[in-house]
Amino acid sequence: MSLLNNHCDIAEEGPGALRLTIVNAGKANVLGTPVIAALRAGLSELAQDPALRALVLTGSGDRTFIGGADIAEMAQFDRGSAETFISGLRDLCEAVRAFPVPVLCRIPGWCLGGGLELAMACDLRIATSTARFAMPEVKVGIPSVIHAALMPRLIGLGRTRWMILTGEAIDAGTALTWGLIDQVVEPEALDGAIASALNAIIACGPEVIRAQKVLLRQWEELPLQDAIAGSVAAFGRAFETGEPQRFMQPFLAQKAAKARSS
Repeated sequence: MSLLNNHCDIAEEGPGALRLTIVNAGKANVLGTPVIAALRAGLSELAQDPALRALVLTGSGDRTFIGGADIAEMAQFDRGSAETFISGLRDLCEAVRAFPVPVLCRIPGWCLGGGLELAMACDLRIATSTARFAMPEVKVGIPSVIHAALMPRLIGLGRTRWMILTGEAIDAGTALTWGLIDQVVEPEALDGAIASALNAIIACGPEVIRAQKVLLRQWEELPLQDAIAGSVAAFGRAFETGEPQRFMQPFLAQKAAKARSS
């Protein structure tokens, strides 16, 4: 492992993949202004690597992914400083959504508030059975904002209302059933599940995965007919990369071999 900056530790996670671990952010990996700025800078630097195929995002330790935004810092805000702070957190979440390769969120424990917003901005979320999820902002006098807006798309408006208006936590099994996360495993199996997902992604061509991530984000934002129309050009561009030709030929050869042997 090596420090990319004071709050970003980088380690290889297999061929073409890296793990970014949030460090020096307290036991709960709290998102204060310096941590947010460092994570944005780290993501910006990693995004320039053309060899990168996937990124794993996690926090230090096994107790918490991210314990939310820094309440001690927020308690001193006025309107102007509050808007500056939340704009920085918004930009961090957008940096994850716009990251050129898939971002897998590794969630070993608590995932709260701004940390859950950051997790929802990731492409895949894998958690342990001991993980817990909540949007508790209303309990400290502030609304859930920015990328909390992704929640209705994942779990529906009714469940979003329950989580955001009560601030109560849900367990990993409930989060999986609702669609807030993609996979739940026992704590000792977490890294194996991350590796399995990475292997599936890296087995595909790098160009198609990057193109597919762009399309997935467009599908979140564009009207249906615009999303469908825009995808035609993406399909055409794929054939300029050589990846369809390279991946289709072994498939066709295997199919022909089966036909000959039958």
